[in-house]
Amino acid sequence: MSEQPTDLRETVRRRYAAAAIQVTEGATACCGPEPVEIDENFGSTLYAADERETLPAEAVAASLGCGNPIAIADLNEGERVLDLGSGGGIDVLLSARRVGPTGKAYGLDMTEEMLSLALANAARAGVTNVEFLKGTIEAIPLPANTIDVVISNCVINLSTDKPAVFAETFRVLKPGGRIGVSDVVADDTLTPDLRAERGDYVGCIAGALSFTEYSHGLEAAGFTDIEITATHAVADGMHSAIVRAVKPAGVATAPSSGTCCGVNACCTPAEEATATDNTASQAKAAAGCPCAS
Repeated sequence: MSEQPTDLRETVRRRYAAAAIQVTEGATACCGPEPVEIDENFGSTLYAADERETLPAEAVAASLGCGNPIAIADLNEGERVLDLGSGGGIDVLLSARRVGPTGKAYGLDMTEEMLSLALANAARAGVTNVEFLKGTIEAIPLPANTIDVVISNCVINLSTDKPAVFAETFRVLKPGGRIGVSDVVADDTLTPDLRAERGDYVGCIAGALSFTEYSHGLEAAGFTDIEITATHAVADGMHSAIVRAVKPAGVATAPSSGTCCGVNACCTPAEEATATDNTASQAKAAAGCPCAS
């Protein structure tokens, strides 16, 4: 693979920005948005009809994933959920409804166009317990030990630094937290060159890990109870897979510093401003903290 990581990231960003623009511009046409065309192995058809019917057409049209992480994440009332690479927001909106008004769903994406589309979709759906953050999945802009469940839909394979993704996912999860991810995974017999022959990086093929590589990557980050189960083929020797893993209950990740956005214990019941003349909310607002509530 000749492209450098920064070039690959920009290629991915441009591709998903174009998809968001396609959906947004289609929504202004007489017949509404058309789904972004990929093939039968990717997209909104992997969701149940009753799930699609509850969402804005623009959220459904922008779905580009290889599975349905909501079906495997086993979300509960009151939980905090983070979607890595949230795109047009389909999984964030579905998660928000599962966790209810006492829970919250975050979406993280690096593409301005997708974030704008996701915000518009949340407004159309009337869903308020959501927050969309701009950033990369290799450097999640949330404090340690604050998320119950991390989900993702065919995005981790697009990262050029998957160990960083696994480490950051582990960091933000609460002790006992879990992941429920859909991703593309390769047979162990396929070398990186053979994977690249089956599809390009931005098409979610060339960057895929093998089953063993994925398991070892999660284990190295600290995860236990790792399960990777193939669901359907997306190319010869390449599979959409369900990935589950757990952050051990007795393991809390030390924050990189004592504060986040001028607040101690950010996004926890014990949070308080480091400056005594401010409330926690005032400090976070002044700092532009991505975890606003």
